[in-house]
Amino acid sequence: MISFNEAKDIVKQNSALIKNVEQIALYESLNRILAQDIVSDIDMPPFDKSAMDGYACRRDDINKELKIVGVIRAGNNEKFEVQEGECVKIMTGGKMPIGADCVLAVEDTKENDGKIVFIAKETKDNFVKQAHDINKGDTVLFKGSLIQPQHIAVMASVGILKPLVYQQLKVAVLTTGDEIVEPHIVPVDSQIRNSNASQLLAQIRRTGALPLYMGIVGDGKDITKQAISEGIQLADVLLITGGVSMGDYDFVPDILTELGVDIKFDKVAVKPGKPTVFGLAESCFVFGLPGNPVSSFIIFETIAKELIYRAMGYDCVSNEIETKISEDFNRRSTSRTEWVPVKVNIDGTVSASVYHGSAHIHALCSADAIMRIEKGVKSIPKGEKVYVRFI
Repeated sequence: MISFNEAKDIVKQNSALIKNVEQIALYESLNRILAQDIVSDIDMPPFDKSAMDGYACRRDDINKELKIVGVIRAGNNEKFEVQEGECVKIMTGGKMPIGADCVLAVEDTKENDGKIVFIAKETKDNFVKQAHDINKGDTVLFKGSLIQPQHIAVMASVGILKPLVYQQLKVAVLTTGDEIVEPHIVPVDSQIRNSNASQLLAQIRRTGALPLYMGIVGDGKDITKQAISEGIQLADVLLITGGVSMGDYDFVPDILTELGVDIKFDKVAVKPGKPTVFGLAESCFVFGLPGNPVSSFIIFETIAKELIYRAMGYDCVSNEIETKISEDFNRRSTSRTEWVPVKVNIDGTVSASVYHGSAHIHALCSADAIMRIEKGVKSIPKGEKVYVRFI
């Protein structure tokens, strides 16, 4: 059995970039990975523009009565030039007139009969100079960026209609177990609804990868082997839930070996998620995940997700942060790294959620993050530093 950090390192070392790229519509690019640097085709802003509603004038004239010689709206292309003793009424975003070097805020002036008087003691320039934010030719986004709404706004502002992105990985989910039934079926006797698959498909979709559901396969070695073989041929990453522990019907590790999968590890000193398997087929990464839903959720978030991101061109950086725990925390066993659901409090500290173990998926619904407890640590006193990962 290897440590949690060793497992992460092995997965990282065996990650490989899928180099295929494609151009897609800008509005469809959320959560995709940029395969090109994005360069601005214009200055931003493209002209000196007013930062507020007011009156554009010469600073030397602000203590004089000023004659209003025009009005500039945002988008108005009419050219104005202010002379001594003049001003132009201007709206937020309007292009500064020639000769003006400040804008007097509306609330700092009194207007009467086509003239204004400045009534405040002082004023800022109140306009933004051309190229204050970005110069034409500047790189505004870098290859390998995970596209979020703000990135889409930036690309729109520099005229990128079809960004070049890495192709989506096909990530397949296969559930094993005679006891598992689909969510639309009311369980009877020892049956359990398949929550793992729905959860994993949603987690996959959140990475920007393409989720593929392969259904449920029963506890027969031959049918399980056939389904896994099909998944390896179909997908770039195959996630198998269940069948990886030590029971009589836990065939997955043996089947993977028979199918020629190079198993890199089959047990990890982590709780939950000890019987996690990771291997490499010729053109597919394979994870065998525990059947309990919290286990599969956490292993995906802490290990599998980072491989998916890297394979699509994004060098995933852990979103763990350092904070403090708001109350004493104790645990019985210290033999493994453990992840525990926690709630983030208003003061930024965290407190452990009510959590009954790896089958208690509802515990994650009231949690904001999962807290990492290192191997060998039995208790954490109130106020102690801890590391948490947002989920």
